[in-house]
Amino acid sequence: MSPFSDSPARRRSPGVGDRPTAVVYCEANFGLVDGKTANGLVRRSETYEVRSVIDSHHAGRDAGMVLDGRPNGIPVVSDLDDAVRVGGGRPDVLVFGIAPSSGRLASHERVLLLDAMSRGMGLVNGLHEFLNDDAEFAAAAAINDVTIIDVRRPKATQDLKTFTGRIMDVACPRIAVLGTDCAIGKRTTATILVDALTSRGVRAVLVGTGQTGLMQGAHGIALDAVPAQFGAGEMEAAVVDAWEDSHPDVIVIEGQGALSHPAYSSSAFILRGSMPHAVVLQHAPGRTVRTDFPAFAMPTPADEVDLIETFAATRVIGLTINHEGMSDAQVSAAIALYEATFDLPATDALTRSPERLVDMVIQAFPEVAGLVPVAVG
Repeated sequence: MSPFSDSPARRRSPGVGDRPTAVVYCEANFGLVDGKTANGLVRRSETYEVRSVIDSHHAGRDAGMVLDGRPNGIPVVSDLDDAVRVGGGRPDVLVFGIAPSSGRLASHERVLLLDAMSRGMGLVNGLHEFLNDDAEFAAAAAINDVTIIDVRRPKATQDLKTFTGRIMDVACPRIAVLGTDCAIGKRTTATILVDALTSRGVRAVLVGTGQTGLMQGAHGIALDAVPAQFGAGEMEAAVVDAWEDSHPDVIVIEGQGALSHPAYSSSAFILRGSMPHAVVLQHAPGRTVRTDFPAFAMPTPADEVDLIETFAATRVIGLTINHEGMSDAQVSAAIALYEATFDLPATDALTRSPERLVDMVIQAFPEVAGLVPVAVG
């Protein structure tokens, strides 16, 4: 279940469709790797009505234009005062939209978040630093009668699950979107894949595994906050819950980090706990070194495919591209190269038709083809 379904912030919301209104803080990081939480919420949010993004470096611009070259009506503003002014009044919550490798707040960020609380805004925090445990923030929440949601806070130990094997009862294709690095677009591609399948009549469900996906409204868990002993079990339980809740035709699992990454191990729990039948692999051809780890070279897609298929009883069914630092012609060349090299479909989920993602699924799981209406014309 989503950690937001019964939250006070959600119940009090005056926003569109009963969603809380939100300003997303992303100073100096919007559109960049560490701004991935803000980037994701601007592209999609079923939980919040995003009214504005704070980043003085892009103030005055449209957030959609900054990210994807397409306007979406969400303004980028310079500070909280501007957020209130352009957003039609005080937002219900401030979402901390930066995902630094430290997982902690800087001193100036503490000041801004406390200022937001003094104005009557709740906080949505995706960091490993739990603000409800901070005496200053807890006091400010009580004084201002607002709620702090620590997205990554795991369940109590007695409520955590170990692996049981119930994943074998999930009677539909399970597809994990993994990658060759962290912050490479796995969640974005997974979301587009789910939307593309849904638009073609296939009942698809996304299981989120990180803080941004949960904030966007996906069911799942913040896997990197779960103690290692329970990682596979909690992953299994999230997928089983999605199956029992919706009985979808396809379950798509958001990846984390990379199986080959020296700093992040969540992909191992995803492969073990969800036991995906197939994997879509996301790669950034323009990257030469790991994000935040410049001493480590990026793996090749071939090396990552080999590692995944050796580590788990699964198969890679397609490759997707993160086009950062690439021209459109370079993206087309990379797609052609990967299709020829791997004899698999390849695409860029953000700049090419999502139908190619549907093709990946249908080619790997012919039974899904019968669920997709035949196009006429």
